[in-house]
Amino acid sequence: MYSKGEKVVPINIEDEMRSSYIDYAMSVIIGRALPDVRDGLKPVHRRILHSMNEAGIVHNKPYKKSARVVGDVLGKYHPHGDMAVYESIVRMVQSFSCRYTLIDGQGNFGSVDGDSAAAMRYTEIRMALFSEEMLADIDKETVDFIPNYDESMTEPVVLPAKIPNLLVNGSSGIAVGMATNIPPHNMSEVIKSVIKVIDDSDVAIKEIMKVMPGPDFPTGAFIVGRAGIKEAYETGRGKITLRAKANIEQLKNDKENIIITELPYQINKARLIEDIAHLVNDKKIDGISDVRDESDRDGMRVVIELKRGEVAHVVLNQLYKHTSMRTTFGIIFLAIVDKNPLVLNIKEIIIHYINHRKEIIIRRTKFELAKAEARAHIIEGLKIALANLDEVIKTIKKSESPEAAKFNLMKKFSLSEVQALAILDMKLQKLTGLEIEKLEAEYLEIIKKIAYFKLILSSEAKVKEIIKEELLEIDKKFGDERRTEIIEEEGDFTIEDLIAEEDMAITISHTGYIKRQPVSGFTKQRRGGRGKTGMLTKEEDFVEHLFIASTHHYILFFTNIGKVHWIKVHEIPQAGRTAKGKAIINMLSLTPGERVTAFIPVKEFTPEKFLVMVTKDGTIKKTNLDAYSNPRQGGIIAITLDKDDELIEVLETTGREELVIATKQGKAVRFNEEKVRPMGRSAHGVRGVSLSKGDVVVSALVARPKITILTVTENGYGKRTDIDEYRLTNRGGKGVINIKPTARNGNVVGVKESTDTDELMIITSHGLIIRMPVEGINSISRNTQGVRLIRLEEGDKVQSIACIQENAADADGGEE
Repeated sequence: MYSKGEKVVPINIEDEMRSSYIDYAMSVIIGRALPDVRDGLKPVHRRILHSMNEAGIVHNKPYKKSARVVGDVLGKYHPHGDMAVYESIVRMVQSFSCRYTLIDGQGNFGSVDGDSAAAMRYTEIRMALFSEEMLADIDKETVDFIPNYDESMTEPVVLPAKIPNLLVNGSSGIAVGMATNIPPHNMSEVIKSVIKVIDDSDVAIKEIMKVMPGPDFPTGAFIVGRAGIKEAYETGRGKITLRAKANIEQLKNDKENIIITELPYQINKARLIEDIAHLVNDKKIDGISDVRDESDRDGMRVVIELKRGEVAHVVLNQLYKHTSMRTTFGIIFLAIVDKNPLVLNIKEIIIHYINHRKEIIIRRTKFELAKAEARAHIIEGLKIALANLDEVIKTIKKSESPEAAKFNLMKKFSLSEVQALAILDMKLQKLTGLEIEKLEAEYLEIIKKIAYFKLILSSEAKVKEIIKEELLEIDKKFGDERRTEIIEEEGDFTIEDLIAEEDMAITISHTGYIKRQPVSGFTKQRRGGRGKTGMLTKEEDFVEHLFIASTHHYILFFTNIGKVHWIKVHEIPQAGRTAKGKAIINMLSLTPGERVTAFIPVKEFTPEKFLVMVTKDGTIKKTNLDAYSNPRQGGIIAITLDKDDELIEVLETTGREELVIATKQGKAVRFNEEKVRPMGRSAHGVRGVSLSKGDVVVSALVARPKITILTVTENGYGKRTDIDEYRLTNRGGKGVINIKPTARNGNVVGVKESTDTDELMIITSHGLIIRMPVEGINSISRNTQGVRLIRLEEGDKVQSIACIQENAADADGGEE
């Protein structure tokens, strides 16, 4: 019903629904769910930070109750539910949600187990220093302000954002008909990427990925494979696989534990433990006897105890398959650009951020220029007054009122109103000689500033330079190491008859992938046969080592920091003929910065055999093999190293071998192993070679009869020389010339023992690989420069070499 006189306008309900729904959808998209490409913030986060800044709740002031901030935000800027605001605050505090937290919290703000935060009346917050950088210069007319919801005050449309927050902290949100899911990244890597785009606007995305290889999550863990990252960076959409970080802990009673130390981003630890328990109860995973959470304030530690005789890698593989220890993260780079939601590639996001910072710097400079010019104008008036001080005083004294005095000064000395008022407000102490000098100095300083500000406004290059300088300052303040490690995609593998006594062919690739295959799988062929593919590797990888070992044998892995790690052959994944295998570093409990530099297959730890170790600084140590029979979780000390020294080579010997140590500057010393006395496992060792200043050891080998010494230099030259040309000397000598390290050759990269049936692989710093038969390299005398082995592009250098024995070469190439 309607009253008489009212006008009723008929409308089509479909049109009204369409119009109203579009209005609602755009309100959600623009005003609630999606971040702005410039500062990476949604409106609620921006309003929280602005409100805290206005209230002075900054990083070096006392904490304030969360409820107080929530009330301010609701009353002034964000007329929605209080829990919506508080939940946003909680997320901005959580170190496991934000890569770099925006708010500093005190109290219970939840946990990675999914625990809820305490009520807002119990917790306290203040801005993090990070957020203050996001708001820096907001008081210098750098951004536009719009009326708040009741038009009683104003709020910023966007923050100045000295930090590229959209990429650094990421964002997620579901709007109407669209969603965004932007992963966090490492601060230093993002800043390098922004600088790269500033320096070269035509830079390709693949070049950006060289400095920013992928997301960096606050919870660490692994990203498996790079294809999803590349797709997301190039198209704005992609899917990446995340995997928990887990180590195998060897116990004394022949049992093993799986220790989970890092989980994929946004995975609930308590729920994961429940899921593992359900899988065990439902008999979907056998071999687990207990699961417990030993996490504390020092970090995460979830212990999965295995039954006796169970192989940890098999169980771990099942956990990756059936639980959220392995999960996917769908990347959608969707953000608001000029009030429109757009899917952007990584370069477009960076360009929008750079354009935003250009505008901020220009507006800030204009503000500071206007302020400086206003002050210069006043000082110019004061200088006129001081130059005519008696006349000014006389004029003021004769004036009937302050207004008349102002008018008289303006008329008599050609002053502006602002200058006249400044003269009238000037204190008598400003008339002293010292104050006059200060005024003059201030004026000269302001003139310099005005010139500088005008230079900035007239030069885009100067604006870009300022952006770069400010980003580098931010990097110094907040830059840190990458937490999430990116590893290569693993090949699928099945493990059969793990404990049965069986001979296995073990292959290790140049980039550190290992697998085993039954020897029975290699059929005999006549000489000249084409062989079978032994391992499909990425194009910059190849099989470097192949050897036969029983499932009951061991492999000792030695690392650069002088530790040794111990793996049974049956623990190595048994993979199909074309599978790549598993990365060695994922099978060992390595510390940050620790890497495998040598390995030795061992049938039994007999005292009749020795391990000879050689370090970068020329130290050599010989120890009975049986001293390394009982490694522990995390490895044991193999050799005690000096500071900055590294273990580079380990050789298994009989105690009666001849050894060769080769150096970067082209020297080689050959001596009898008996010159090195056996020492204890943790001993330091003795001098193996005397090094010149700046020289280091690059290789060590056993001088077996009839071998040739193959030497390759960084500029792509090399040669072979018969072992007999290296005369026997004493341990610790400088050695003889192995190759001349001339300007043409450069320094020695590697030295290997070789025969005519081997193949040489050369890898350059630009990623090029060349494979050639060793027999094609002529054997020449020791004191020569060698011949060109590879033509290098300008700036390219040989990175490393490998000598592939005939059987390993067969495992890496050919067809059936």
